[in-house]
Amino acid sequence: MQVLLASPRGFCAGVNMAIEALELALNTLPTPIFVYHEIVHNKYVVDSFRERGVVFVDELTEVPQGATLLFSAHGVSPEIRQLARDRKLQAIDATCPLVTKVHLEAIKYASQGYTIFLIGHEGHDEVIGTMGEAPEAILLVETPEDVDTLEVADEAKLAYLTQTTLSVDDANRIIDRLKERFPLIAAPPKADICYATQNRQEAVSVLADEANLTLVLGSQNSSNSQRLAELSRERGVPSYLIDGPQDIDAGWLEGVETVLVTAGASAPEVVVEAVLDLLREQYGASIRSRTLREEDVSFPLPRELRVINQG
Repeated sequence: MQVLLASPRGFCAGVNMAIEALELALNTLPTPIFVYHEIVHNKYVVDSFRERGVVFVDELTEVPQGATLLFSAHGVSPEIRQLARDRKLQAIDATCPLVTKVHLEAIKYASQGYTIFLIGHEGHDEVIGTMGEAPEAILLVETPEDVDTLEVADEAKLAYLTQTTLSVDDANRIIDRLKERFPLIAAPPKADICYATQNRQEAVSVLADEANLTLVLGSQNSSNSQRLAELSRERGVPSYLIDGPQDIDAGWLEGVETVLVTAGASAPEVVVEAVLDLLREQYGASIRSRTLREEDVSFPLPRELRVINQG
């Protein structure tokens, strides 16, 4: 068996920053440390922090007044920020700067009286946070078909934004439909889908044709990981989204000569290595790394933690 190991893969700059922030908080601040929602959408990462005493909550009422609370990489709404202030929580904002960019765009367009179409998945943490910036001005669009039913008061004051972790192809299909129906619609100054999401999708698009099977490391609630698995299937190559080697069904690998292995932007390299170890030990796999792009992006720690880190 041959394994094509896609690169870039795994952690993006935003995930690296959020995890580093939680590590630093855990090691330097009074415990327990609370996190609003999952720090990133990855079971291995969340379970590892939970075992070390981090408490993940879905409601701020679960956090004692005055405790330390970290906002996840997906961002939160102004309502949640205000609730944290009301409860006198020591809030640390680990929102990915690329998500913050979308929030700021939403605020700008809403303040100018625009109706905003947010392309994304209902219920995703990032979408909830972005819509919370201007709920009266934002409409969620999930499919090209949704565009046909949109009703707006002023077609001259429309803009669209996107969730950062979407499939580029899916987003473009919706954007094309929006532009067709609303020719005057405004676009964000720079595309919202993040560089890491695009790079990982590009790698699968290019390499899947050389494989008989694709294994994507990532959790089921990870939007960008789901997109990677879908991309492979769209190219006619069976694909499975897994958290680690324990999820691999031996039947998937029967008769398979070449496996493409990649990882979503919230999946740690340790789970990739565990899968490679299994493929080497049980299938005699040889590993060939295939690098399509180099990544050197990094984001600073949240402002609330920089002083601690410098000290």
